[in-house]
Amino acid sequence: MLTKEEEKEIIKDNKDTGGVESQVTLLSEQIKKLFVHLKENHKDIHSKRGLLGMVNKRKKLLLYLKKQDEKRYQDLIKKIGLKK
Repeated sequence: MLTKEEEKEIIKDNKDTGGVESQVTLLSEQIKKLFVHLKENHKDIHSKRGLLGMVNKRKKLLLYLKKQDEKRYQDLIKKIGLKK
């Protein structure tokens, strides 16, 4: 999990913390952090399950954003650095 300070640093530009962009950005950072943990602890099944849930939630949010506004979707993909 990200600490409150890390969350504030990630979404310092955006005041709308419940917005799709903010949620996807936070999920992406959590996924990166958990992925590093799983490289070291490959038998941690509970964390692996949580990772899959986060990836699925991010995917749903990105699909929603793509349906709503293609331009914002493309900008977010470039900002986060996802391969799409």
